[in-house]
Amino acid sequence: MGEQVKEFFDWARRRKIIVSVLVVFTLAVGILIGSVVSGRVSAMKTLGFSGTTATALAVPDPIPSSSSFASIVNRVEPAVVNIATTQVLERKQTSKKRRSQPYDQDDPMQDFFDRFFDGRSDGPPQAERSLGSGVIVDKRGYILTNNHVVEQATKIQVQLNGDPNRYTAKVVGVDEDTDLAVIKIDANKELPTAKLGNSDGVQVGDWVLAIGSPFGLQATVTAGIISAKDRGGIGQQFQRFLQTDAAINPGNSGGPLVDLAGQVIGINTAIITGSRGYEGVGFALPSSTAINVYDQIIKQGRVTRGSIGVSFQEELSTNTITLKSLGAPYGVVIEGVEPGSPAEKAGLKGGDVITSVNGKPVKTGNDLVNPIAQATIGSKVALTYVRDRAQKETTATVEDRTRVFPNSAGRMGEQPGEAAPAEFGLHVEELTPDRGRRVGVEAQKGVLVTEVDPATFADDLGFGRGDVIADINRAAVTTVAEYRKAVSTLKPGEEVVFKVLRRQDSDRILTLYLSGKVPADNQH
Repeated sequence: MGEQVKEFFDWARRRKIIVSVLVVFTLAVGILIGSVVSGRVSAMKTLGFSGTTATALAVPDPIPSSSSFASIVNRVEPAVVNIATTQVLERKQTSKKRRSQPYDQDDPMQDFFDRFFDGRSDGPPQAERSLGSGVIVDKRGYILTNNHVVEQATKIQVQLNGDPNRYTAKVVGVDEDTDLAVIKIDANKELPTAKLGNSDGVQVGDWVLAIGSPFGLQATVTAGIISAKDRGGIGQQFQRFLQTDAAINPGNSGGPLVDLAGQVIGINTAIITGSRGYEGVGFALPSSTAINVYDQIIKQGRVTRGSIGVSFQEELSTNTITLKSLGAPYGVVIEGVEPGSPAEKAGLKGGDVITSVNGKPVKTGNDLVNPIAQATIGSKVALTYVRDRAQKETTATVEDRTRVFPNSAGRMGEQPGEAAPAEFGLHVEELTPDRGRRVGVEAQKGVLVTEVDPATFADDLGFGRGDVIADINRAAVTTVAEYRKAVSTLKPGEEVVFKVLRRQDSDRILTLYLSGKVPADNQH
């Protein structure tokens, strides 16, 4: 037993010695590794940069890209201007909801709303500002732009590219039918100009650049192609557009669309978008149209277009099945002939098919309208037409469109003091013998409707321009004064019946009764 105890203590002593040796060895190794690492770090800190074998980079001389549009931009961009307009608007009346609430002049909160939220209707007029673009086409400061850029502006300021000055511009003339305008600035120096090209040579797929001031960002250039030509149905009758996918945004209006020859082949005018900005579909008025409008404006201050007094609807009047049934290989079917017009004097009637103008075939509405619209007032045009499947010929004298179509041209009743204020959205004037002849309702009595405001009681009832109001609620109306008196007695919610005389294209006078209940707000 004693020997076993002795062996146990010897074993324990040997184990303790082994463990101690291992601990000492481990500490020694750790100290050694730490010293080596520490020494290496210190050595790295004190070691200097000895250089590399790499070659330094250098900024090369600028080399223009062979596929760049830069040379075109450099030629045209100096002639592109930024146009800022200001329109003074009368302060709007407060809403009915606000007017129905009591007003306390001593109420500080009411004063707060009046001053900062347009609560007062007697406040000063408000200024509305907008931006657009234009292109200088004459070194003396004549600028081509859109009519909607400068329309109703009380102040027009033009800023040249790279020039901090703002020049006040005056309107030389406008053409609402094509949405073009010519303005002029006096800069006391020769100005850079852009050359207008011939848009007839443009082809679908050609590269083009749009230059302007979208969102006020002056001298912005975008690139695209011509997506389509002769695009109609977007604006008014005399607007046939070049379509492009070059980015056009608000502020681009009036700026140039430029081809790769550096010539302006269009004036950027409109976009189709589901939002407020570019979605790939933009429209420019062709330069051939712009040149014609510009030349007329600088020569006579307005644009005159010829007419013979016929009307038609493009889609219906060029229907191949209809033309075949009428015995015409092509042409435009006339729907109406304006009374007393050159067409009536030439013997044309509704249902005739005009197949040529001055010997040139008429296959589209443009083929019929353009040569007549561009003809000199007083000149004659030779017309070929088909009636009862037989070809006939005649000549007509071209007249000013505003005289041939006084209603549609908006020239009716320019005499001051004759127009009555709008009642229910109706604008009426005296039915003079001269006006009666011009709209084909001679020998009728009543007042003449010259305008119908959209989304009004009159519009809902179905009134149209050229209607004659003969009586109201069985009371005869022969003058504007009688009309106003009759209307003034009507109460909200009261039933009203208008007896209306309306001329058809067949020269028949229809008698219509347009009736309804007077709206609560009276819409006067």
